[in-house]
Amino acid sequence: MSTPTTLSLKKIYSGKVRDLYEIDAKRMLMVASDRLSAFDVILDQPIPDKGKILTAISNFWFDKLSGIVPNHFTGDAVEKVVPAAELPLVEGRAVVAKRLKPLAVEAIVRGYIAGSGWKDYQKTGAICGIPLPASLEEASRLPQPIFTPSTKAAVGTHDENISFAQCEAIIGKEMAAKVRDTSIALYSAAVDYAATRGIIIADTKFEFGLDKDGTLTLMDEVLTPDSSRFWPVESYAEGKSPPSFDKQFVRDWLESVGWNKQPPAPAIPAQVAQKTADKYREALTKLTS
Repeated sequence: MSTPTTLSLKKIYSGKVRDLYEIDAKRMLMVASDRLSAFDVILDQPIPDKGKILTAISNFWFDKLSGIVPNHFTGDAVEKVVPAAELPLVEGRAVVAKRLKPLAVEAIVRGYIAGSGWKDYQKTGAICGIPLPASLEEASRLPQPIFTPSTKAAVGTHDENISFAQCEAIIGKEMAAKVRDTSIALYSAAVDYAATRGIIIADTKFEFGLDKDGTLTLMDEVLTPDSSRFWPVESYAEGKSPPSFDKQFVRDWLESVGWNKQPPAPAIPAQVAQKTADKYREALTKLTS
């Protein structure tokens, strides 16, 4: 399923992965499609059952981390707001969420040096301007998790890393500090749990909004293979990029064919799509079984 097109609810937004439908002034239906975004470009080929797997993983984490920060769940069942005839379109891939005012930054926490962070460190000895020890290798664990916010790009454009000072300018000093501290607390709690399931969470991205009372609220998705870099403990070693449970598999393939990371993306082979789906499902099984 790429996108449900026959829901009777009014569509209010279509993102890289999720589609939002209006229920009423306070609630919306959030539907996770099987679309995959890599390097901020939506691929033409969907990943089989990806939306259902992501929803199951997100729901697990929202529940587990609910003591740290409020989240977007309303507690309402999908079948109460979607007509019975349309339920098969969204079954397992939708939640009833609060309508929030999104913060205009993405909250990224890094606990290990990988991906764009590794490239940045090789050039500058820092990640997003945060100085780091000189002896780190690819995949090294950082002395402590770091908060590296980015802008929230429109669909089809790239997120851009920003400094903490820029984050403060966008959302205010007090809110920036709260987002940073909450993000690091969420990441640290998740890292501790995932380690017991044989998974290293190298980095992740959180998104937050404000409710009508101005309460910081965790939203969108949380700690999925789309928003995080998951590594298996048993194959982790410093000095190389470990195999992963996330869309890094697709990223690596796209890098290998020399794509310039501008749309349109090259068509991914069926076996790459299926291998990615298998990796996502493995992450769900390890975390929740």
